[in-house]
Amino acid sequence: MTIRVRFAPSPTGLLHIGGVRTALFNFLFARHHGGEFLLRIEDTDKARSTPEAVRVILDGLAWLGLDHDGQTVFQSSREARHVEVAHELLARGNAYYCYCTPEELREMREAAQAAGRPPRYDGRWRDRDAAEAPAGVKPVIRLKAPRTGETVVDDLVQGTVRVQNAELDDMILLRSDGTPTYLHAVVVDDHDMGISHVIRGDDHLTNTFRQIQIFQAAGWDLPRFAHIPLIHGADGAKLSKRHGAVSVLEFRDQGFLPEALCNYLLRLGWGHGDAEFLTREEQVQLFDLDGVGRAASRMDYAKLTHLNGMWLRGADDARLTADVVARLPIQCKVTADATAEARIRALMPGLKERAKTLVELTNSAAFLVELPLSFGEKAKAQLTQEARQMLGRLAMVLGQINFTAEAIDTALRQFAEAEGKKLGQVAQPVRAALTRSTMSPGIDATLAALGQEESLKRLRNEASLAKLPDSS
Repeated sequence: MTIRVRFAPSPTGLLHIGGVRTALFNFLFARHHGGEFLLRIEDTDKARSTPEAVRVILDGLAWLGLDHDGQTVFQSSREARHVEVAHELLARGNAYYCYCTPEELREMREAAQAAGRPPRYDGRWRDRDAAEAPAGVKPVIRLKAPRTGETVVDDLVQGTVRVQNAELDDMILLRSDGTPTYLHAVVVDDHDMGISHVIRGDDHLTNTFRQIQIFQAAGWDLPRFAHIPLIHGADGAKLSKRHGAVSVLEFRDQGFLPEALCNYLLRLGWGHGDAEFLTREEQVQLFDLDGVGRAASRMDYAKLTHLNGMWLRGADDARLTADVVARLPIQCKVTADATAEARIRALMPGLKERAKTLVELTNSAAFLVELPLSFGEKAKAQLTQEARQMLGRLAMVLGQINFTAEAIDTALRQFAEAEGKKLGQVAQPVRAALTRSTMSPGIDATLAALGQEESLKRLRNEASLAKLPDSS
């Protein structure tokens, strides 16, 4: 059997992090088994579906590297097929026209609520002659669902789950305006696309019982179902904005790497021993549904940030440089020219050791483009009158050397010894003058990345602020 799975988001809002994990699990399952990962945009809610939301889904999946096979299927383009199947079920006696008026449906709901029962359609048109239909009422088409026995889901995550058919009513397949319902359209599409496994959130489990009944009424083979527990906030409540970022592009904007986010989401509800740091190749090799747990997972943003820092430290320097250069105009209001970009690239090995997100990395690199106007308080305290005078003397020394990190380190140590100071007592004022901060990679590497001309300019500018000795 060829494994075929699908990710089927609705373009009515942002691509939520729970949906991202569902897409990831489908992708890895397909790749692990040598199957296909398909994308279907379920845009039948025409009032709320937008092209912008479709673009967010496509951009998010592309950013994450979750490439789907074949063309994207838009559910709205298949409406004629959904209608066709509903009429086939009608012709076979597995569906029927229902002419209930809105008033009758309201009375059913109110009666059920008054009796403490869940509101269900009572099947009054199930075996009734259409000749009795009231004038002017456009009918819906309902599934003639079994009333006895039970519907069973042999779920690959949740185990065997069953419901008594008496608890289900005859669901609507086509509305009175002739449009298909979501539950019906999904079944038709899954069948026609040859989906072998439906992997989705466990909030769809109740829908599955109804969808199985449509499969059975149509005489179609069932796919295997796997319902994944949801992701909650750290407090156990449904994940929402108050917990932090929830959409995939928010995580991108906050400086998370896509491979770090996928790595974290994989381990959120799936396990394989104690392995935490897994490459995409390792994920494909190891992933299968038997490792998915049944309990809801809790989002831990601190753990994600820590993992992201690990991925940053191992990331390619040229790639990180490009990311930082792209972020600088938006985040720091500065634009890196070719010279500044070369500085960032040169210092990237040291910069990425201290950062946990691309936001932090970009902030730490901004001084390589343009000297910040404002000081950090600790940096300002380093630039005493004595320190500024020392910077002037150091600039004269550094102006005479071959400006490599090794030569700079030697010059700084000799200078500190000549001044009767420890290396740190020299390095910290230098760092403050160059970066307006007390935090940077090694001072020799920082000076080398800035280059001799820019380094001496910044040191001399700071030294020029030293007060001249009083000659009176």
